Amino acid sequence: MNKSRNIIIKVIVVMLALLIIGFIAIKAETLIKEKTDGKINLIINNNNVTARLKNEVKIDDGIIYVSMDDIKNFFDKYIYIEEETNEIITTYDDKIASIGFDANKLTLNGSTKKISAHALKDNDAVYMPISEMQDVYNIELKNIEDTKVITIDSLDREQISADTKSKMSIKSKGRFFSKTVDKVQKGETVILVDNGQDSGWTKIRTQKGKVGYVKANKLTDITTIREAKERTKQITGKVDMFWDYYSQYVKAPDRTGQTIEGVNVVSPSFFYLDKNDGNLKDNVGDAGIAYVNWAHSNGYKVWPMIANAEAGIKITSTILNSYTKRQELIESIVQKCAQYDIDGINVDFENIYEADKDKYSRFIIELMPRMLEMGMVTSVDVTAPDGDPNWSLCFDRNVLGDVADYLVFMAYDQYGTSSTKPGTTAGLNWVETSLKKIIDYDQVDTQKIILGMPFYTRQWTVTADGQIKDRTVVSMMNIKIPNNVEKQWDDTLKQYYIEYASGKNTVKMWIEDGTSIKEKVSLVSKYNLGGTSCWRKDMETSNVWTIIKDELSK
Repeated sequence: MNKSRNIIIKVIVVMLALLIIGFIAIKAETLIKEKTDGKINLIINNNNVTARLKNEVKIDDGIIYVSMDDIKNFFDKYIYIEEETNEIITTYDDKIASIGFDANKLTLNGSTKKISAHALKDNDAVYMPISEMQDVYNIELKNIEDTKVITIDSLDREQISADTKSKMSIKSKGRFFSKTVDKVQKGETVILVDNGQDSGWTKIRTQKGKVGYVKANKLTDITTIREAKERTKQITGKVDMFWDYYSQYVKAPDRTGQTIEGVNVVSPSFFYLDKNDGNLKDNVGDAGIAYVNWAHSNGYKVWPMIANAEAGIKITSTILNSYTKRQELIESIVQKCAQYDIDGINVDFENIYEADKDKYSRFIIELMPRMLEMGMVTSVDVTAPDGDPNWSLCFDRNVLGDVADYLVFMAYDQYGTSSTKPGTTAGLNWVETSLKKIIDYDQVDTQKIILGMPFYTRQWTVTADGQIKDRTVVSMMNIKIPNNVEKQWDDTLKQYYIEYASGKNTVKMWIEDGTSIKEKVSLVSKYNLGGTSCWRKDMETSNVWTIIKDELSK
């Protein structure tokens, strides 16, 4: 008897506990609901974000406004107000747009059209007419007035619908006793948020914009009504690229009849900024057109360099600090890419003021949509992350690596023209340490990183008192080792070293050859990098192409 009573008491206690828990849950849900009651509820890609909005959604004369802060949070993290033009600049996927605060117009990828509203300022908040910008963000927007719900769906995302088997309640949680948020009739079509295979509950969105849960077995006729947009990659495997440098004063090299094992991308020096006005110039001509035809006939993609070396740091700064000039340069790039039937570009801006770091990032942010619009690849060259203001600190590798298709790490000139002592061009320990900084500190996706490697070294001549007398660049194919000199292996640098007397001086050289290149390429598989690029063609020995190809295939 006592045993039965104890069981009954335990059951009652458990039931009371469940009721209390249920009450607490319902109370919590009520509190959350109270935060959004009376407000316009915003559903973005099936998630109710109302409680996370920094500013309320506004509707004025049929126009739906969302604050710039919230658009930045949910859609466009690089949106900003350009002071030069007093316009809001948006960059999303393959679209760059600008909208002002006075005129009802929108500029989208260089074309201007009339719209029914403009941006507004309300106290400390800036509001965007999101209903007039559906093309900008490739979204579908619905205003469900009966339930005070606005839904925003990205058209590049998959969307699945289903029909209900019976009349049923929509629950706030995947539990029978949770709060009812809406009801649907038999045969009503809903949007699936998840499939609910594990829990037996499926998260759905009703025609009224309400989001909640139903039993998965209560749905039928599950249909994909919109496929996810997928961008086709130009290079499906690792990038095996080389820079093909030539001066703007000579013709593009004639590669007729040549094939290079493993290579899938070539980067000739077609484009440069003029030293007088910074305008984009090209050195393509008939020889360059023949070069593109040669590359394409061999299955190579063509990503020409755009260099700022000729223009110099001051003219580069002038361009970067003007929104108008940046757009003019971008428009010129777009036109030349179309004119010469190329596949992408390699932006090689070096020697930039540290103060222009953000403006350079803005240039790439604004360039990317136009390149994506044409289906072209954008790669951006950066140096090793060290302390030099104009050669290293001028790059925001985190942002550049985020927006560009590839970040090309020029992993050479460890000891270069400005070095006060002789040393290697690219020791593996330095290359790997710098690479890890880009990955770990700058948070760049490893698969976006292309490792730039040197096909050259330097021959250093040092006086008896340790002063550098000469530092001569020597291509890999022209390295000469005197007969009486024996190579020494440096296991830290992973390359050979030679040293010998020349009169009263000492000659030192850290050798770049197939062995050192193989060690560097091994970093691609170790860190799952995007591939390699080599500076530059015609400095190499013939065996390196097989070495690179074999290592990249691992």
